[in-house]
Amino acid sequence: MSIVNLNFLKKEAVNLLIKMVNTPSISKKENKVSFIIEDYLKKYGFNVKRKFNNIWAENNNYLKKENTKTILLNSHQDTVKPGKGWTTNPFSAVLTDNKKLIGLGSNDAGASVVSLISTFIYLSNLSELPYRLIIAITAEEEISGILGVRSVLSKFGKIDLGIVGEPTKMQIAIAEKGLMILECIAEGKTAHSARNIGINAIYVATKDVETLRKLSFDKKSELLGNTTLNVTQIQGGIQHNIIPDFCSFILDIRTNELYKNEELIEIIQKKIRSKIKPISRHLNSSFINPMHPIVLKAKKMGIKTYGSPTLSDQSIMPFPTIKMGVGDSIRSHTSDEYIFISEIINGIDIYISLLKDFSF
Repeated sequence: MSIVNLNFLKKEAVNLLIKMVNTPSISKKENKVSFIIEDYLKKYGFNVKRKFNNIWAENNNYLKKENTKTILLNSHQDTVKPGKGWTTNPFSAVLTDNKKLIGLGSNDAGASVVSLISTFIYLSNLSELPYRLIIAITAEEEISGILGVRSVLSKFGKIDLGIVGEPTKMQIAIAEKGLMILECIAEGKTAHSARNIGINAIYVATKDVETLRKLSFDKKSELLGNTTLNVTQIQGGIQHNIIPDFCSFILDIRTNELYKNEELIEIIQKKIRSKIKPISRHLNSSFINPMHPIVLKAKKMGIKTYGSPTLSDQSIMPFPTIKMGVGDSIRSHTSDEYIFISEIINGIDIYISLLKDFSF
């Protein structure tokens, strides 16, 4: 394949992002935007595969040896629902005079999507790479859905390194906090509220909530800090004159790499009377060895590494990953979300520089 014009690719990346913003792709409704991306990759001759609203393709210009390693480039095409504070139409891209592109999903994670796609196309048109390269643009990331990346990981074969495109200002997150959601159920004994009898499940729950408010976890990660716990929902009682025999509350736990989820559940259960019912415990913390070749090359390039408090599809990838993408996480899920065109151009250059001469 002949080398493609990089400047042309960068212009196409911006136009592709505008098309994506103009095509609503809220989680579970990514179908239309996935076909836009699929058609774009097919234009460059790639054999694009699909499952649900996930699409992927691989390069053919790699040295086909028995021990050839594989790198996965991944980002998500879905967005959250727009909030009420938008001053522009969130589903209509606005390009300002100072080259700022405003629109839902522009920052999270459309800019990373188009930058990774451009990088994939460019590298796939070079002479033989020392690794196999896969691009996967996946769905349902914002809701950790079962029809997202976890539904297609088995289709890719063995992956040796993943680069997850999320807005990190093109810095590299070499660790990421996990998420565990637990429902705690307090049980009591119902009675008439006029009589001082029965067991009030709300009182049981609130005592447990106060215990958990004071609970801390000793193992502190150098990159991710402490594991944190917050009570985020509570529900109990059905009528004003009945002592409630049931009250439930939800725990949002952000985990570091030093605790296993089952270990945390055991610690918490010993502290409270309420019974624990796990809602989600598969979103694990992520950590890559700081001496991994991709981290060492990034540091040589002057790229900053850090630990991320926010969750991504890294959490369900059972292989070494870094999180690195275009834009700034602070803009994600905000009204008038935006990306600068210069950030996309710079992001493509950095991705290519990181991977062009990379070897394991």
